[in-house]
Amino acid sequence: MLCFVMAALSADPLVPVTLVAGPETLLAERAVGAVVKAARAADADADVSVTAGSELTPGGLAEHLSPSLFATSRVLVVQDVQDVSDAVGELLVAQVKAPADGIHVVLVHPGGVKGKKLLTALRKAGVHEVAADRITRPDDQVAFVRAEVRRAGGRIDEQAARQLVDAVGGELRGLASAAAQLASDAPDGVVSSSVIAMYFEGRAEVKGWVVADRAVEGKTGEAVEQLRWALETGTDPVLITGALATALRSLARLAGAPRGLRDADVARDLGVPPWKVRILRGQLRGWTPAGLAHAIRAVAEADLAVKGGGNDPTLALTTALVHIGSARAEQGAAARA
Repeated sequence: MLCFVMAALSADPLVPVTLVAGPETLLAERAVGAVVKAARAADADADVSVTAGSELTPGGLAEHLSPSLFATSRVLVVQDVQDVSDAVGELLVAQVKAPADGIHVVLVHPGGVKGKKLLTALRKAGVHEVAADRITRPDDQVAFVRAEVRRAGGRIDEQAARQLVDAVGGELRGLASAAAQLASDAPDGVVSSSVIAMYFEGRAEVKGWVVADRAVEGKTGEAVEQLRWALETGTDPVLITGALATALRSLARLAGAPRGLRDADVARDLGVPPWKVRILRGQLRGWTPAGLAHAIRAVAEADLAVKGGGNDPTLALTTALVHIGSARAEQGAAARA
């Protein structure tokens, strides 16, 4: 669905009538803005009018659709088109079938069943439609973030994009704002996991799994840096040992999964979303069963220490990260020998 939205927004928006349908206001606003921008690029003096569907009369619509004395083109944006009268709706359908020269109409519908008859008639007449549906699938939200960062002139990989979605949530306006800000502020425009962690340092749910991801990937130095950052900003050490244990258990279960299973089947068995399986497969490279067992024991010892068995949680967690890195490096070397 996201690909369809992006394709629709990248197509030539200067068509006689555009229907923008769906509840996602950010996408709707962008679709409307694309038409207005294109019209003014073609004619700097283009006349732009915005009206509510409930306030539009047949006479008012006729006036909007008539040539302007001061501009060669006009754009009419009708918000909440589901509220127009039947008479106005018929005129809008007629505009789709026989458009007036130099007139561009944008009809905005928030989704839902109201105005369904008009939508059906417009679609049957061949209206150009841009979907503004909610983006709820995690993979689509990640794709949206990556597109937003590129739009702002930056770069971000899939893993960092997922980290940003986890930090911000699935609300598109918040994701778009965060992506633009990070792309602007990040060194060389590269939005990395460490950059995201810096901006969202108060979010414990980000910190724990960032430390765990760096640790199981063998990036011990980065894991220790993230650990110290997390603890300094108030992350409970128990959350970090929990994230480490979860990451290692997931890798151990993936290592034991039958070959040939689809990612969706593996994800169901592991209790993770399908996108996570791709990341886990990458993290599993370099690990052996013996190495995973050694790392899991190290985390169990750290967990005991942070829950009262030791006096220094920071030392216990740092030691665990070093042991995880050693287990991966040593066992991986043994497997290659």
